[in-house]
Amino acid sequence: MPELILFNKPFRVLSQFRSDGDKETLASYIKIPEVYPAGRLDYDSEGLMILTADGAWQHKISHPRKKLGKTYWVQVEGQVDDKALQALRKGVLLKDGKTRPAQARVIAQPPDLWSRTPPIRYRAEIPDSWLELTIFEGRNRQVRRMTAAVGFPTLRLIRYAVGQWSVQGLAPGESRRVQV
Repeated sequence: MPELILFNKPFRVLSQFRSDGDKETLASYIKIPEVYPAGRLDYDSEGLMILTADGAWQHKISHPRKKLGKTYWVQVEGQVDDKALQALRKGVLLKDGKTRPAQARVIAQPPDLWSRTPPIRYRAEIPDSWLELTIFEGRNRQVRRMTAAVGFPTLRLIRYAVGQWSVQGLAPGESRRVQV
């Protein structure tokens, strides 16, 4: 029976095992041999990564044609309006083409959210808001580019879930095994 490793990737950790200069990698947290990430998460993003030793499951989780939704909690600069939400839901035109339609809604700051070191920059004169955004593809820095394209730059990005699996109950740097 295949096994997946659910991992809450901390901020400023590379989603690879090999060192890249002085940047921290997955090797600092995952001591299980022969597992590989099923997809990537940017160095400056946090949240759920799934690792596995099973190539078929790795493909099933990470390949865009499988249409496995990836849900993000996104703190953005400004108060998100209906026009921006509608644009995200229809698909946003980026330099590399139009995105697939996303599920998008404004949410309150997620409860029990862990702190980030360093914290996001705080500016009293500029409000912020939170989105829950589910995408069905995985372009480079896609969520950040989508929110910027609709006028709301990303301040903090947390991948909450991939398909049926979530980061619920995992502190940054923690992992758990699940059978599939």
